[in-house]
This record gives sequence, structure tokens and C-alpha cells, in this order.
Amino acid sequence: MLTRPARAVSSLLLILAVALSLRLAYLWHETRIIPRQALEAVPFLYEPGDIAYSLATGEGFASPFRVETGPTAWTTPLYPLVVAAVFEFFGTFTYQAFLAAVLLNILFSTATCMPIFYAGKRIGGIGLAAAAAWLWALFPNAIVIPFQWIWDTSLAGLFAAGILWATLAVAESRRLRDWAWYGLLWGAALMTNATLLAGLPFLLGWMAYRSARRVDTRWIARTTIAIAVAILCCLPWTVRNAAVFHAFIPLRSPLWLQLWLGNNDQYRDVFPGWLHPIDSVAERNRYMRVGEIAYMQEKKRETIAWIKAHPGRAADLTAHRFVATWLGTPHPWRDFRREPSLLVRIVFVANFLAALGALAGMIVLAAQPGLRKYFVPVATLPLLFPCAFYFSQALLRYRYPIDPIVMLLVALAAQSLLQNLRPAASSKTSEALLPQTT
Repeated sequence: MLTRPARAVSSLLLILAVALSLRLAYLWHETRIIPRQALEAVPFLYEPGDIAYSLATGEGFASPFRVETGPTAWTTPLYPLVVAAVFEFFGTFTYQAFLAAVLLNILFSTATCMPIFYAGKRIGGIGLAAAAAWLWALFPNAIVIPFQWIWDTSLAGLFAAGILWATLAVAESRRLRDWAWYGLLWGAALMTNATLLAGLPFLLGWMAYRSARRVDTRWIARTTIAIAVAILCCLPWTVRNAAVFHAFIPLRSPLWLQLWLGNNDQYRDVFPGWLHPIDSVAERNRYMRVGEIAYMQEKKRETIAWIKAHPGRAADLTAHRFVATWLGTPHPWRDFRREPSLLVRIVFVANFLAALGALAGMIVLAAQPGLRKYFVPVATLPLLFPCAFYFSQALLRYRYPIDPIVMLLVALAAQSLLQNLRPAASSKTSEALLPQTT
């Protein structure tokens, strides 16, 4: 039985209230510093905002680079549609639209506490659930990024945490309806962030394996229905892309551009934004001249040729991006010492501890017999999702969708550490209480 203070600390409502308050406080603080004119436009001047503007003005899903460039498959459609709806209600490039979009991101980020709480409760009880949710509520990335980026990031994080919770819950269900809903969740997630696809075969395979172990012959039907529903969710988008581009683009097109941006002679430890068509006039003109699909094929050839010619440099850049993905910079100690901002230093430290905690949490899952069955569903996305960024470009924003699961792993590591410390403390206390003999 939990004591009254423990029940209060374990209250999901309290955790949600604190998470929401912190995110709103950061929004209030930043809007007092940044000029309103900048907030009206600058956050929207990236691919999702530009495509949303095209949608809101009746030009269709097109023009990701601030100028008219024609139809695009640059991103999956769900989040640009959300921003387009914001533009419809609050006007294009207005302060009210900015506030509405950020408030949506804040709600997505706050709501993520719920699936991570219930996933933790299934794995290790109310203590683990509360610890994971509190960590997410307080994690600096989760407070800062929803304000900083009008992107699919916050919504994708909610989907990733929801997928983990649903995987644990639906794996025990024998109802086809539950597996169909699971497929629908995956379909919506893939239409938000295509990189999440990395986890689908492993999570669904784990669920099928768990069902088959129960000697349940209907596991094939349930797995099939989940896959079919997920595919059906993506099919209209894939058909649209085939009709527009005469090419098979199941989710999005710019893979080879992302890889080229991270593998070329001009790359220097940081995202080379000056080479991106959104900022480079030469690249944008080339993109417009040859078309999106031909442009990506050019980048494919250039990327493969460069990696073949510079394998050592490519490997070195990949190692740097691995560090940057988890610590926020390829040179964490140097940049920490040079960084004047206390907030940025806190972000560096928090991500260092999160990376260590995630690794320790995976070790706990693999080592403890009672937890080993959860290794695949919990560790899959943290292990596989960032791989795309190791080879292309690394920003903390890119890692954000798996950060709720990272917090769960950190909570697992902390719980295991406390459990190991308690017996040692109890043993020392008992020894101290024993009568002394001569």
C-alpha cells in the first residue's frame, strides 16, 4: 500500500499539471524576449510550414522551400495538414497562428506523460510508471523543443510512446479489433514521421511471437490485420505520389538529400544548412530545374560516389554524429566548457545522463529474468530509430520522438540501482544492531 505522500507523487494528474506548467512557463518566458514579428514568420519558414501555407492557400501539398516549386513528397502529410488547419483558423504567418501551433506541440508533449506512465506501470509497477513520467515532465528537451520547432517532433514523440504502450497491451489481447486499432496507430504514426518505420517489423514480430507462444492459432490473422490496416492508412498517400511523380514513394522522398548533406567535402561536424535547397539558391534552382525525383537520384549518385572515395572520412563523420545524436554536439566537453548559456549547459548534462541511463536501462532489461521479455518492445526504437541520423545529420530534435522511451529506460536503471542499494543498507543496519561480542 502506498503512503499518502507516495500516492500524491505517483498521481498522473499531478505529473501532467507540472509538465504543462513548465512548458507554458517556457513559452511565456521566450515570447517576452523574442520580437513578435519574428515569431509570426520565422518558425514557419521550414518545410512543414511552407507546405502548410501552400495547402492553406489552395495550392495543394507543394512548395517546401518558401517559393512555388510544385507538388512534393518531402514530408509525410499529417503534420503539415495540422499546421494548415491552424493557418485556416488563425491566419497565415500570424502571431496567433504561432501560439496555436506551439500550444498544440505543448499539449502533445504533455500528453506523452500518459502512455509512458502506463507502459512503465505494465513493466514495473506504479513506482516505475511515476518515475518515467516525472522524468519526461522535467526533461529539458521535452520543455524546450515544443516551442523551438514547428515540426512533427512533438506529435511523433506522442505516437512513439503510444506505440510502446499499445504494443505491451495489445500483445496480450486476443481480439482482432484491438490489433486493427494497433495497425491504425502505426498508420497515423508513419504518416507523421516515416523514420518510426524502423521499429514496426520488430515490435509487430515480438507481438506475433508472444501470441504464438500461447499456442493460439489466430496469431497469424491478428498480425495480418494489423499490417493490413497500417498499409491501408499509408496507401492513399503512396497512390497520390505515384500519380504525381510516376515513382514509388511510399512515405517521403528526401532520403538521399539527407545522406548527401551529411557526406560531402563541406560537412564540418554541424548540419550544413547552407547546402540545403531551403537556403541554397543554387541547390533550389537545380531542384526546380530537374524536379524532385531526378534531384534525389542525383544526390544518390553523389553520395555513393563520395562515400566510396572517402570511406575513412565517412566513418569518422558517422562516429561524430553518433555522439551528437545522444549528447547534442560531437564535441561535448569542449562545447560544454565554452557555452555561456546555463540552459544549454543543463541540456548538455541532461542528455549525457539520459544516454548513460538509457544504456544502463537496456542492460537491466537484458540481465533481469523478470524484465527480459520487455527488452524488444522497449529497446527497439532507441536502438534503431537514431541510425538514420548517424549516417546523415544529427540534431537533438531528430532524437526527440524516442526520448519518452529513453526516460523509461533511465527510470528502469534508477529503480534497479535503488533496489540494489536497499539490501546493502538494510544489511549494514542489521549488523549495527547486532550485540557486540568479545
